[in-house]
Amino acid sequence: MLTIHNIHQYYGGSHILRDVSLEAKLGQVTVILGRNGVGKTTLLKSLMGLVPIKSGTILFDGKPIQGKTPYERARAGIGFVPQGREIFARLTVEENLRMGLATKPGSTAIPAELYELFPVLQQMLHRRGGDLSGGQQQQLAIARALAARPKLLVLDEPTEGIQPSIIKEIGRVIRMLADRGDMAILLVEQYYDFAQELADTYAVMERGEVVAQGRGKDMEANGVRQLVAI
Repeated sequence: MLTIHNIHQYYGGSHILRDVSLEAKLGQVTVILGRNGVGKTTLLKSLMGLVPIKSGTILFDGKPIQGKTPYERARAGIGFVPQGREIFARLTVEENLRMGLATKPGSTAIPAELYELFPVLQQMLHRRGGDLSGGQQQQLAIARALAARPKLLVLDEPTEGIQPSIIKEIGRVIRMLADRGDMAILLVEQYYDFAQELADTYAVMERGEVVAQGRGKDMEANGVRQLVAI
């Protein structure tokens, strides 16, 4: 579904991403791990077109998208949940979910499945997003990204600042979505145990480079915990 091949990215004179290559396949969770400041979020922003790449290719569903705008990438079927959630605090839960339909002209109905995945949202449809707890906001952000039924779901540290019960619930939803087989999931995560539990494949970044890749079930044997330890 997604192939990132030999991309380089710069901020000013700083070389941030160095020859990064990885894949995210349908029906799998691909986890990107690494310490703070190694380029994980920049990689996702490059994927979404929020920052330009200097060279390399990004293929989505077999087609190059590195020249596309963020809106065009979203409309093609990429759902993005940014770090910090970035929900619309003054809009209601329902209005936030409708914003997720913006890339699907003519779509007005919020998919009922979203309420099955996150029942709490249906109970809070008319509450403002800013009044929700951090964990509820994260569920809303994921549901908003899912509203347009993406083929690739990209999540940037969805467990950050979230209580353990909600982390468990988010993990359950991610696994369920992957197991359906019609979506690829790319997950940036610092919480090692959460990443290991979900990963079908993994990549470890260090100083803007991918320094290790493999199958999720081999993470412990391959010493990934030590690679990402602070």
